[in-house]
Amino acid sequence: MMSSVEFRDVNLTYSVNSHSPTEALRKVSLKVKDGEFVAIIGPSGCGKSSLLKLALGLQMRTAGAIRIGGQDVKRPRPDVGVVFQTPILLPWRTVLENVLLPADVMSLSRVDAKRSAMELLLLAGLKGCEEKYPYELSGGMQQRVGIVRALVHDPGVLLMDEPFAALDALTRETMSLELQRIWMARRKTILFVTHNISEAVLLADRVMVMSARPGRIIADLPNPASRPRAIEFLSDGAAGELSGKIRAHLNRAHEPQSPEFAPP
Repeated sequence: MMSSVEFRDVNLTYSVNSHSPTEALRKVSLKVKDGEFVAIIGPSGCGKSSLLKLALGLQMRTAGAIRIGGQDVKRPRPDVGVVFQTPILLPWRTVLENVLLPADVMSLSRVDAKRSAMELLLLAGLKGCEEKYPYELSGGMQQRVGIVRALVHDPGVLLMDEPFAALDALTRETMSLELQRIWMARRKTILFVTHNISEAVLLADRVMVMSARPGRIIADLPNPASRPRAIEFLSDGAAGELSGKIRAHLNRAHEPQSPEFAPP
């Protein structure tokens, strides 16, 4: 199953109540290949999260085209999973029951979903936590549950909106390594929004940099490093060079005359 994600000349303008229209995104074009891990980084308010909402089908673009697996995105799709900044676990459901929630909503086979859930919980280092409740877990463990829940119905695409932003620095590093390990085992197509340069450099195959609002893609930077990458990789010269390029583009992101980036 092809699971590429493509934005082509996407615009988004919206109005809130009687206020004048706000141009959130302008001519955004990007493509995430099947099985690729792409990070998007940019200033606050540049429209990164809006991109994910558009890809999820939760919001409609003003102009342009969005395709997943070659099909136009018109509504939420079962082949797309999402991980938010906080895991939003239901406190009255156990870890296993939280993970099985998408299967219940989509009326999938409980037997198959439970088998998948148990495999993923083992992969995520949560074996033995199946019957625990969210309040019994640390923040990092709760976020792992959120990732497992997003994968339980085997989506081709995983959209992640700053999933580790609320965690402390050490837990964030641990979770980044865990995500890399899970991605290498499952090879989902991932579009990952972050404010953290080190996180983007550690995880992504490519890093897309956005301008300030209206958000545009101003750089597409490949990561030449092989996997798996340890935290120590961030002290490597190649990581430092990529981080420097990202920072330079972010420094330009607020310039009103920043040139448009045209992907190949």
